[in-house]
Amino acid sequence: MRFSANLSILFKEVPLLERFGRAREAGFSAVEFWWPGHEADPGDVERAVKDAGVEVALFNFDAGDMPGGDRGLVGNPDRTGQFRENVPVAVELARSVGCRRLNALVGHEIGGMEREEQLSVARENVAFAADRAAEHGIGVVVEAVNTFENGPYLLWTTAQAVGFVESVRRSNVQIQHDLYHMQRMEGNLVANLREHIGRIGHVQVADSPGRGEPGTGEIHYPYVLAELERLGYDGFIGLEYNPTTETTEGSFGWIPEEVRAAGGAAADLKL
Repeated sequence: MRFSANLSILFKEVPLLERFGRAREAGFSAVEFWWPGHEADPGDVERAVKDAGVEVALFNFDAGDMPGGDRGLVGNPDRTGQFRENVPVAVELARSVGCRRLNALVGHEIGGMEREEQLSVARENVAFAADRAAEHGIGVVVEAVNTFENGPYLLWTTAQAVGFVESVRRSNVQIQHDLYHMQRMEGNLVANLREHIGRIGHVQVADSPGRGEPGTGEIHYPYVLAELERLGYDGFIGLEYNPTTETTEGSFGWIPEEVRAAGGAAADLKL
């Protein structure tokens, strides 16, 4: 199992560009992040990645003003231009840092617009991004997220995300499977892993319901991660949680330092 620290939610004690080095110092060899362009210039991000000597497992396309409530652009016809302008910028950043996965958030339902019409817009935009990414051997993932914290998001179950990905009809499009979001919305984590493992391109973890580190909530992560391992998943597991500890570093007790850098088996985790 390989782990990546999500720098948009971890190490918030320091500005974004300093978090790459903090992750490396904490023992991680890989990171991920949301679209960084609202906090830093992509060129500065590239330098921070290389200075820290970390791998980039994944990052998001521009999803709009996330602190202000946006959750993606691809399902909104009025923001298609904004999304498509970001695609070549994101793909170039991914290419420059060796990132092989880009995440596209589909966004909220729009009042007065048929849901299927929105999903059609989203399909076209994801296909557009996937085609540009494929030119550089890069994949695109799409995730379902919980509606309790994220409003009327277009995709909120595993089956919806899988169905959407299949409808895009691009071989380099998979789902990003966030175990926290799916525990909030539907449970049945292991059953869904077994059914849809072939469509999963990236996994993220946090505990439910508080979104803290694994071991602080109701998800039995030793069982879930062992099953993910048994099913042959060989991608990254992104740590996308809000630490319950005073510092981000204090929240890593469940994942030994040697596992943070080199990866390991589910049995190596201290859960």
